[in-house]
Amino acid sequence: MNALELSEQEIIRRNSLKEMQSMGINPFPAAQYHVNNFSSDILKDFDPEKKNLQEVCIAGRIMSRRIMGKASFLELQDSKGRIQVYITRDDICPGEDKTLYNTVFKKLTDIGDFIGIKGYVFVTQVGETSVHATEMTILSKSIRPLPIVKEKDGKVYDAFSDPEMRYRQRYVDLVVNPGVKDVFLKRTKIINSMRELFNSKDYLEVETPILQAIPGGASARPFETHHNALDIPLYMRIANELYLKRLIVGGFDGVYEFAKDFRNEGMDRTHNPEFTVMEIYVAYKDYNWMMDFTEEMIEKVALDLHGKTKLMVGDKEIDFKRPYKRISMMDSILEFTGIDINGMDDVQLREVCKKLNIEADETMGKGKLIDEIFGEKCEGNYIQPTFITDYPVEMSPLCKKHRDNPELTERFELMVNGKELCNAYSELNDPIDQLERFQEQNKLSEKGDDEAMFIDMDFVRALEYGMPPTSGMGIGIDRLTMLMTNAQSIQDVLFFPQMRPEKKAAVDSDEKFVALGIAPEWMPIIRKAGFLTVANLKEEKPTKLHQDICGWNKKLKMGLKNPSQEEVAAWLS
Repeated sequence: MNALELSEQEIIRRNSLKEMQSMGINPFPAAQYHVNNFSSDILKDFDPEKKNLQEVCIAGRIMSRRIMGKASFLELQDSKGRIQVYITRDDICPGEDKTLYNTVFKKLTDIGDFIGIKGYVFVTQVGETSVHATEMTILSKSIRPLPIVKEKDGKVYDAFSDPEMRYRQRYVDLVVNPGVKDVFLKRTKIINSMRELFNSKDYLEVETPILQAIPGGASARPFETHHNALDIPLYMRIANELYLKRLIVGGFDGVYEFAKDFRNEGMDRTHNPEFTVMEIYVAYKDYNWMMDFTEEMIEKVALDLHGKTKLMVGDKEIDFKRPYKRISMMDSILEFTGIDINGMDDVQLREVCKKLNIEADETMGKGKLIDEIFGEKCEGNYIQPTFITDYPVEMSPLCKKHRDNPELTERFELMVNGKELCNAYSELNDPIDQLERFQEQNKLSEKGDDEAMFIDMDFVRALEYGMPPTSGMGIGIDRLTMLMTNAQSIQDVLFFPQMRPEKKAAVDSDEKFVALGIAPEWMPIIRKAGFLTVANLKEEKPTKLHQDICGWNKKLKMGLKNPSQEEVAAWLS
């Protein structure tokens, strides 16, 4: 990278890097560094009376420094927290050569550098447990400065808080905002809690294809790709349901998968095109059993994570203690709209939508119309965990018809804080009925519904061999994590959420600047001073511009003859 493209801090750090290398110090050593303690463990376990932890070896980033002549303090951040380190010249440089302290530590290391410290634990005069360093090793040089987050009296200054920057540069976010890491530790604990429950019941964790010839198992728009060797189109999976049910056909009693799914749809506070779901299928069960099982799972996650079931989500207290309220979709719509839609066809449902000021078009079938009514008028009202049950057949192409009403299906969705959290069925295992449902979806596709399900004839063939009565459930791990960590956006619970491409600043050509009377050899300095367009340049005051470019000319040792203030003013006239 050209020095003219670097900030002043980056230039200084790269010069420090070169100086270390000229001294024979490798700023990026390959050898293993034998860490035997972590910050949080030291702070928890050290006992001044026992004088334990007298041979510790820690490693991490320098996050702050206070240099005071022959002795200094620094704050070291490792994977578990931060701890103070006391470092003196004569302890880390016991011989006559004091270069490691006087030059390397004091002048060439920076905040963000990784170092290793060997020493012993003690308590300072002000009562802070610290590590007294006897050895220091450079482990990695940071050549780009971290954002400096300052804290005083519990108040944070200069926080790295811009969401665009935080999500795009998550690696920086994790370093300077300690609470961010906790969200992702809890996400892993949530998954482990669920695995523990499933494994205790001898259900098998499996993996199914991500690239699929037919994207089945949900109504959604897929991402398309192409397999060059086979010369066929493929799709990234929108769900893993149909493959998991094939395994039930094959003889497994219970299978589950934590899966990455992909849907080529919009992004908002609760949607990312790449997301994580857990789907589980258990033979010889129905949706009533699955409601009980889902309650057990959600309550267990809350207890394992927080030790309680009542949690604050935004400004609402939500109680995940079972049992949860249960209400049918039709009763819910009747409750919140006063309209009984039982038995209505798509024409009548469009009239209902019109009456309720809900947008609906001719491509929408009966199922989608009902879904729109429920979504607009009912869904947001369910703050406490609530099972919405017994969906219309048209909304559930993979679900068994209700045993008491053939116009409905044995399906439920769990609503929490006004959003769907999970979806479950008594699975359809009648191959003839399944094929007819797929064909109905195909008709919707022909009418223009680009989210209608594809026909998967191999799945129909699998059902023809026979699938036992089965219940299945899918739950969004991202949304569950949002609830359990009180996160306001799905981007807060994804390490690397999908982002729009970074905006590139407008840049005028050098010729436009030269046309103002600026000599071409001054263009690198003009750029270095931050002027990318003529308009930016003309906004600057002549005296300030003159001062800046002359300063950069000296700092970068360009050796150019400085223009007069009058010449600079002429550029801007």
